[in-house]
Amino acid sequence: MTAATLVVAVSRPWFWPVSWVPAYLGLVLADRQLTPADLPRSLLALLVLGPLVWGAVLAQNDLHDLPSDRVNPRKATAPLVTGEVDPATLRRWYRWIAAAALVTALFVGPLFVLGVAGVLVLGWAYSAPPRRLKTRPGWDVTVNALVVGVVSPAAGWAITRDPAGFPWQFGVIGLLFAAAVYVPTTVTDLPSDAGAGDTTFAVRFGARTAYGLGLGLWVSALIVALICAAADTVVPRSTLVPQLVTVPLLVAAYAILTWRPTIPRMAILSIFFAIPTAGFALAIT
Repeated sequence: MTAATLVVAVSRPWFWPVSWVPAYLGLVLADRQLTPADLPRSLLALLVLGPLVWGAVLAQNDLHDLPSDRVNPRKATAPLVTGEVDPATLRRWYRWIAAAALVTALFVGPLFVLGVAGVLVLGWAYSAPPRRLKTRPGWDVTVNALVVGVVSPAAGWAITRDPAGFPWQFGVIGLLFAAAVYVPTTVTDLPSDAGAGDTTFAVRFGARTAYGLGLGLWVSALIVALICAAADTVVPRSTLVPQLVTVPLLVAAYAILTWRPTIPRMAILSIFFAIPTAGFALAIT
């Protein structure tokens, strides 16, 4: 493969929507319209929050996860595992991609740069020694939930609005949903993480506890969204009845699909989650 193809492979394009979707919701919440009010800055933010940030964070992750990745069937085709990329090259790519993310973020706004820098620091702390928060149960969940559930929508909001005005209720909902989705992923990698000595949440507490926590977080997020809708705060009151109808479906979907989580099952869960996501975007405009 060419160098460009390998760089894209390291950045895992299927991860880009994980930050794009909450960022878009934050932008919709700020602008009260489905299309961006400031298209050029929004496109630059899309570039930063997708390939650039994920490219830097995942390059760092691959460098320090190599022992577990070598025994993880999901990572069998990763460029560092196959030997198509060597560690020195990946380190160089990390530096260039991280620099590109920060420079591009400047054209979105100075506070956006601070947010991107914060995510890069958290990505380093998550993967690299001596912090390596991935191997500190609880911290692994918190870092991912914070970045995806709070920082991403706040970044979308900050494209056109003052970051200080970002609604904290939306951040709480995002944090709970993101944590609920992340916890089962620690179960999918449990055998390889345990074999490599990485004490993730699932390795430390077991699959059953991870399942219970994830379900509790998912239900909590749905309840907070219902409360916000009832109070007509952040979540429009017009979504209250549709939420009451879809909440049992969403709880059942999560309970079934995360019992023995796999990547295809988590992909199906994301389709179910698209229902309230689209409903919120349409209701807020």
